[in-house]
Amino acid sequence: MPVITLTTDWNNDDFYTGAVKGAIYNHYEDARVVDITHKIKPFNIYHAAFILKNTYKFYPKGTVHILGVKTEAYKNQHYLVAQFDGQYFIGTDNGIFSLLFRDDDQVKYISLEEEKTSFPALNVFAKIACRLIQGENFEKLGEEVSEVERRVPLRATIEENVISGSVVYIDSFQNAITNVSKDLFDRIGNGRNFKIYVQSNHYMISKINQAYQETSVGELLAIFNSLNLLEIAINGGNAAELLNLDTNSTIRIKFQ
Repeated sequence: MPVITLTTDWNNDDFYTGAVKGAIYNHYEDARVVDITHKIKPFNIYHAAFILKNTYKFYPKGTVHILGVKTEAYKNQHYLVAQFDGQYFIGTDNGIFSLLFRDDDQVKYISLEEEKTSFPALNVFAKIACRLIQGENFEKLGEEVSEVERRVPLRATIEENVISGSVVYIDSFQNAITNVSKDLFDRIGNGRNFKIYVQSNHYMISKINQAYQETSVGELLAIFNSLNLLEIAINGGNAAELLNLDTNSTIRIKFQ
């Protein structure tokens, strides 16, 4: 049985999650609903896209993902269903789809022919998700569109022998995940020595760990995580809190 997932910025103390789950089961009582997270920062589509982009690939074909972040449609915005890699993504055309997929991904979009509402996850997305997992033809849900609202993701930049990157996510261990990929690091570094500067020149790292435990407890380290993104951490500590790091904080890697 296909799965419906929820990725939202709703507080668990509110009624929103319970209401949407109830609506899903009311439309299709055999549905399987999975909570990816309800701890997205309010209205933060960058945060939501990062979480879902690194999660959906582990779900089976036919899964439907409901994006419950900044969903109220403004002016010419529409509700969309995206089809990619055998899965479906339902949300508002607020820029999140441009952050979720790469420009060269073969994504098909359908604009839903639904009346706008202040709570589309409840009044629109839930029933559309149930129609999809019951096998309704995706292309019959509305009109196909080729353009979506765009947002510019944070990208690492290169200048001579320096990579400038940004923190894009702080995980529950207070590790700071950056937008510097291992491929970029290896390509620009080409085996050279380097120094990683965190928070301007206040903190410096000159080694990439293969494991967190290679560094003594309480010491600063850098590691490429399971996403192959450079991560700044403290073994047994809270790097983001102690170094005053947040999303958009900058790092620099200078190759020698």
